[in-house]
Amino acid sequence: MTRSARISYVIMAVLLVLIGWLQLGTLLLTVLFGYFALRHFSFGWSKTLGVALYLVAVVLIGFGLVSFSRRAYVEIPEIAERTIPVIVEYAKAKGIQPPFTDYASLKTVTLAEIQDKFANVGRYARAAGFRFALLIIGLVVAVSLFLSAAWGTEDDPQSARDSLYATVVREVALRFKTFYQSFAKVMGAQIIISLIDTVLTAIFLVWNNFPYVVVIIVLTFLVGLLPIIGNLISNTLIVGVAFTISPQMAFFALLFLIGIHKLEYFLNSKIIGDRIRTPMWLTLIGLVVGEKLMGIPGMIIAPAVLHYIKVEASRSTLAESAADTSPHTPGSPPPTATS
Repeated sequence: MTRSARISYVIMAVLLVLIGWLQLGTLLLTVLFGYFALRHFSFGWSKTLGVALYLVAVVLIGFGLVSFSRRAYVEIPEIAERTIPVIVEYAKAKGIQPPFTDYASLKTVTLAEIQDKFANVGRYARAAGFRFALLIIGLVVAVSLFLSAAWGTEDDPQSARDSLYATVVREVALRFKTFYQSFAKVMGAQIIISLIDTVLTAIFLVWNNFPYVVVIIVLTFLVGLLPIIGNLISNTLIVGVAFTISPQMAFFALLFLIGIHKLEYFLNSKIIGDRIRTPMWLTLIGLVVGEKLMGIPGMIIAPAVLHYIKVEASRSTLAESAADTSPHTPGSPPPTATS
């Protein structure tokens, strides 16, 4: 490994730590998603078309999220008000005492957690405003990178091609390229799996005349972008709503969701295959660390970071490392450098 490569790895590690420490997960995730969308919208031949479709998608998604938020603001409390009493009665019949007995007590517990996190409404508003600003900046940065990803050393007459600065810049560019490829590979597969899961869930919900279908379907897709824990969230919601129909429907919904979960194992092996194979325990640790550092954006980015580390660690072998650290004999050819 060359000196420039080692410096680039240090720079990349420092950047990842700073992103977590400074709570910039929303910015990083927006840039990655935006660049991912731009590359696909361009179809590999027209950047102008890619940017145009990207802007249209941003506007449509923005309006869609606003409309969904308004609907969810009304319907999610209704779901809780209808679901909680039914579940509480069923739990009491089975000899189980839940920590809340109605929507009001659940709301009290939730508000207490929110107050512990944000202390007051003003602080929460500032945090929300900061994340919204990061979202806008990320959307713009994604377009800028897509239109011109130059690092500034290509046409700089004062920077020799074999200088330390130029070689470090090329190595850092390679690190970023590898990181994006890990994100695209992981998130692309996760989106496909989440779409399949959402379509099958939507068919089940519509077929059985579930209430609040739109909110449940959208939430199923959104939380499906979170590996492992996303299934737990959507499954809890669906089974809870199924209880409002009947305990038998809740049982059938649980069986259906177990079947979907087993299908996801098959989809993971076919869609992702051996390209992304991270042990579940390591993924869970990554999710916990990502959530602690950056919240939900950190949980989404965590699998990509794990895959990136795996790819970079697989570049060099022990033999190459030994050759790199061994003294060089004058007159003999230098060891081959790998990036």
